[in-house]
Amino acid sequence: MSGDAETETGAAARGAGAPGAAGPDSPAARLQALFEGHRLTPTQRRIAHSMVRRAADVPFLSSVELAELAGVSQPSVTRFAVALGFDGYPALRRHLREVAPTEQSASSASYNAYQQAVEAEIENLRHLAEVLADPRPVQRAGRLLAASRPLPVLGLRAAASQAYGFAYFAAKVHPDVRLLHEGGTMIHDRIDAAVRAGATTLLCFALPRHPREVVDTLAYAKEAGLTVVTVADSAFAPVAKVSDLLLPAAVGTGLAFDTACAPMLLGRVLLEAMCDDLPDAQARLEDFDAKAAGRGLFVE
Repeated sequence: MSGDAETETGAAARGAGAPGAAGPDSPAARLQALFEGHRLTPTQRRIAHSMVRRAADVPFLSSVELAELAGVSQPSVTRFAVALGFDGYPALRRHLREVAPTEQSASSASYNAYQQAVEAEIENLRHLAEVLADPRPVQRAGRLLAASRPLPVLGLRAAASQAYGFAYFAAKVHPDVRLLHEGGTMIHDRIDAAVRAGATTLLCFALPRHPREVVDTLAYAKEAGLTVVTVADSAFAPVAKVSDLLLPAAVGTGLAFDTACAPMLLGRVLLEAMCDDLPDAQARLEDFDAKAAGRGLFVE
């Protein structure tokens, strides 16, 4: 990974960890200060990221609830608290309640489980808006995607629909988009074919649970000479180490199956950034609209 790529990924990680960065005395900022100076393992960084993302709720969560939120084991939460210098998680939670007293609003407390899931997604979108306050990583990604001919777009399992949605719209403005949404032994062949055809960048959507095949495929793509741009649920996701530019967008975890409104929206933002670097994008869209009208493709 080049030094420039490391800088971009590091900036993304800082953005992902500061959803409350607008206020230096916000619950998120106080949590960030608590974690600074500690050498955390990847699992502990995942817990820290989850806590910052739900900073207002953390003082009220049990160790089991925090473990479920972060997707780790309950003993990992206990070890995390000890790594921060506390006797255990109860001591950490007491500390959080003392330094960041927060009362859950009456309206929030009355929400049912479905409403809480929606509210969590709204918070994820607010977090994404704060990350996008610095547009440079997305703008850089847009230039990379626009310049790659062809443009392979990867998304497996839970992320397949994200990749498909991006590829569907991208194909209207980009001359050669190649969707990679089915794994298996041929995926390396398709990457090789894209490289031979002139591809320079691969876009990946990576969502939990992260398939090992995605990590292996991105490593192969980098070895083949492709620059890897990844949309992932966290800057601490397993795909970070095999990505040149990682753009974080959190997923919702309040329902039986994760929700991915923020990654979807970030994909549309990337489409916009890519269009900005495709001089004939508007002409292509107008041509499509004219042909669609002539065919009666859509009903009014």
